[in-house]
Amino acid sequence: MEALKGAIALIGYGLAAIGPGVGIGIIAGNAVQAMARQPEAAGMVRTTMFLGIAFTEALALIGFVLFFLA
Repeated sequence: MEALKGAIALIGYGLAAIGPGVGIGIIAGNAVQAMARQPEAAGMVRTTMFLGIAFTEALALIGFVLFFLA
């Protein structure tokens, strides 16, 4: 029974990691487009991109912690 609970938690974390992965891809892609359109704003766009990536990655880390707590 305990193995089944662990397997379900593992599958749940795997599914939960898809969202932040897609989010980081969207953030990076849009940042590259913004930098290509306005190179003079690249510094501000890069800073905002890294903040967005950090917040999105925090969601994945929360899911990882919850996986170990389950």
